[in-house]
Parts: sequence; structure tokens; C-alpha cells
Amino acid sequence: MDEVILVCVYYGPNGERLIRRGGKIANMLNCPLYVLTVDPLPEDELDIEKIHYIEKWKIAAKEHNVQEFIIKYNEKRPVAKVISEVAKQEHVTQLVLGQTAQSRWKEITKGSIINVLLNEIPFVDIHIVSVSRELKDQEGFFEKGVRAYLLKDNEGYRLCFNHTQQDVYEGIFYKEVGTDFNNGVFKFMKDNHMIEVHVCDDYVKEFNELIPEATDTKIKS
Repeated sequence: MDEVILVCVYYGPNGERLIRRGGKIANMLNCPLYVLTVDPLPEDELDIEKIHYIEKWKIAAKEHNVQEFIIKYNEKRPVAKVISEVAKQEHVTQLVLGQTAQSRWKEITKGSIINVLLNEIPFVDIHIVSVSRELKDQEGFFEKGVRAYLLKDNEGYRLCFNHTQQDVYEGIFYKEVGTDFNNGVFKFMKDNHMIEVHVCDDYVKEFNELIPEATDTKIKS
């Protein structure tokens, strides 16, 4: 019987790792790979942080030759029901799930999703991938990401939180825990790639070296 892999991801630091794991399995078995994410909100209600996660997953999916990246928006049914439905539609034989802290997949640890999936799709092998200690620790270094912008002035690229016509980039700012100033990491998309730059006292350092064409790029409002 031909194998088909389905990786299920949800918002958090583990998504790309799960896709890589699924990619390795699919590569070894020389079989199709699918990625699925489920969100109870409509697509037009997603916040900037969720949008960035999805863009990162799409890049990882392309790198691992994913057959199809499936997004189920505005989904009110239980996650397990949606997973089993997609698994049946795509003739999935192996399922990769992540156990991430403080997420909808948290109920995996209680067995509820697993029990439903075992009943709904007994023909599928289920792989549970836990978050490494490194990812948990890294996640604790920064506060929750907030929408922010980079504004060009005489001193360079300055972080701001109000949208203006002078903004060059829109993205997410992750402030370092325990600092009174705007120090942290700013992430944004450019040419379908996720760019990460460091912010120190409101300003991005070495921006031009990282993004040579920064002065020619303008976001659309």
C-alpha cells in the first residue's frame, strides 16, 4: 500500500520542526506529503502573528516538496474531526502531530484527540512530536508578538507602533522579557521570505547590510 503523510501544525514555535519531520519521513518513503492547519476564525480575522506563522510554514512546505498546504478557516468542528476528514480525503496512512505548550494541541497530552483519531481513522499510524526544551526556553525570552512598523528617519530605521504613510515595513515585534526599552526582534516578510532583525533602543542595527534594497521597498496600506 502506498504511503501518504499528513502533518498537522498550529500556531507556535513547533510548526516548521513538524514539517521537517514529515518531510524526512516522506523522503525516506518516497511518498506524498500534506500539511494541515485548522483555525476557528475566518481568514480575514487572523492577526498579523498568525499570518506570519502561515507564511513561514508555506516556505517550509515548499522546501520539503509538500503536495498541498491545506488551511481550514472558520472551522467550528472539533480539530480531530477535521483531521480525520482530510486524512480520509487524501488517503493518508501516517499522521504527524505536535505537542506544543499552551496551544489547541495541548489536549493531545490528555489523549482526547488521539482517542477520536484512533476511532475515526484506525488505518493511520500516528506520530506525536514533543517540543524540545530548547524551543520552550527560547519562547520564554520574548513577550507575545505585537504588530509594529519600521519608519525610516535620519538615524536609520526606527520601530513604531502606529501606522503612517512613512512606514517602510510592517511586521511583528517581539520584546525581550525584563527590559524597559524596545529591545528585541522584529520579523517581517520580504519577497516571500521571513526576515528577522534585531532592535536596540527603538532602532534596527545593521539594517542596510541585511536588506540591501530596503530603501526601495514600500508596504501597501
